[in-house]
Amino acid sequence: MYIDGVFSGGGIKGLAYIGAYQALEEKGFKFKRVAGTSAGAIIAALIAAGFNSEEMYEELDKLELTMMLDEPKTFIPLKVLKWIPIYWRLGMYKGQALENWFDQTLQKKGVRTFGDLPPGVLRIIASDLSNGRILVLPNDLYKYNIPFESFPIAKAIRMSCSLPYFFEPVRIKMNQRKIIIVDGGVLSNFPMWLFDQENVIKERPVLGIKLSPNNNERPPKEIKNALQMFEALFSTMKDAHDSRYISQKHVKNIIFIPTDGLLTTEFGITEEGKSNLIELGRERTLNFLKKWTF
Repeated sequence: MYIDGVFSGGGIKGLAYIGAYQALEEKGFKFKRVAGTSAGAIIAALIAAGFNSEEMYEELDKLELTMMLDEPKTFIPLKVLKWIPIYWRLGMYKGQALENWFDQTLQKKGVRTFGDLPPGVLRIIASDLSNGRILVLPNDLYKYNIPFESFPIAKAIRMSCSLPYFFEPVRIKMNQRKIIIVDGGVLSNFPMWLFDQENVIKERPVLGIKLSPNNNERPPKEIKNALQMFEALFSTMKDAHDSRYISQKHVKNIIFIPTDGLLTTEFGITEEGKSNLIELGRERTLNFLKKWTF
């Protein structure tokens, strides 16, 4: 059965999507259209390119995650002073290693640009900080006078995954100005609104997969110091847009995978940790499908 799928952001926690994808394949579900933010965009793009769950597992299993942490070259000797270039570069890591790996991976399926995919199959969310707006790729590329047919999907993935201050933002030119593009999660971490809209008849069921507990099950945040307040502030800003959209009507079409306790940027995750995340995604999805009515 064909469905449309939407995947939330979540960094390393996105490994749980592999298990979810395995379960969906086992039950005979196939994706017609996919969309995602950050880690969700990675999974969505792999699905759109034609990777099945087994191939996806093989690609991500052999990937050395720490290789994605490509520090910019610096002549500053002291470790503590390496934070200083963030003032200009706006990120600890370049993000080029992620883009290169993803480009090479997609080419195994003969896919490189959005023009290599059927129209409308894949949508990726990023955040245009310079203009203060959500960027839907490839749909919004015309606003920057960029032809979507030749735009690399890996570049769009890098945009969507550019977690502020962790990865450097992607810069593009628009009317002689540099536009700063960062992680899509800043403005929409779970873009289910792309496929599931009010008063619009759906062509097929829309299934969302979100790396968090249901908002009704999430305990209040403990805020006792400035760091906890910053984390709560960023988390609230990230989820506010999508939480307002997700009504009880939409909740019945969302698989919630609670991954609290694991950092989004935990690139040193152990093999056991990877396996646990994949199994969690598979288990949650199988339980959801037992009672899903569409």
